[in-house]
Amino acid sequence: MTIPGSEYLTKILHAASQSLLIPDIMGLLFFLVFAFMELGSFVAEMRRRKVIQPVNLLEVIHDVGGVSLWQMRNLQQVLDSSALNPRQKKLVSDLLAKPGLSPEVRRLVAQDILDREEFRFKQTLDKTDLLAKLSPVFGLMGTLIPLGPGLAALGQGDVRGLSEAVIIAFDTTVVGVAAGAVGALISRVRRRWYEQDLRYLELLLELVVGGESRAVQETEAGAVVRRRS
Repeated sequence: MTIPGSEYLTKILHAASQSLLIPDIMGLLFFLVFAFMELGSFVAEMRRRKVIQPVNLLEVIHDVGGVSLWQMRNLQQVLDSSALNPRQKKLVSDLLAKPGLSPEVRRLVAQDILDREEFRFKQTLDKTDLLAKLSPVFGLMGTLIPLGPGLAALGQGDVRGLSEAVIIAFDTTVVGVAAGAVGALISRVRRRWYEQDLRYLELLLELVVGGESRAVQETEAGAVVRRRS
């Protein structure tokens, strides 16, 4: 039994779904171009990271070391020897260049640096995460939309119409899956990089912030020794 008015609804639904084919293909082409752009940026970032060799921070502290570690010039030496990128080194150097800040303010500034870096990394990862999630969805839409007319063409004996629909379906699937795979791969590797960067940055900031308290303690201890002598 046919529900009265259902044929009009199905026609509207069919027209709406078919009208999405061109926007879907345009979206897939955009994702494909964006995936190549992100891949190029990823390769460039990988090369920059190979130039910056990771170092053992404990060995650096030991080489600088002793009780004089907390002096500003030695903290700067530890920072220069670290595996941070130049922009992050500048942020920590700017904090080191303000020795007059109180420990509370210094800790707040250090936390702000860490939060801003985490937000920046999240913004970068959001792009490829979105690419990895949306590209397969658009690919699936591009697969299903032309199959309806293709099956209708097959019912009428139009094999050529079916083949054209299947070609479009396969092409959109391949492009969507490929762009999504590139986005997922880049996000996975970058997330590991950025987690290491944040841990390293947090360690150095804690060293800088803790060094202020340590320096004050050493100064007070030296003053007590001088008074006793």
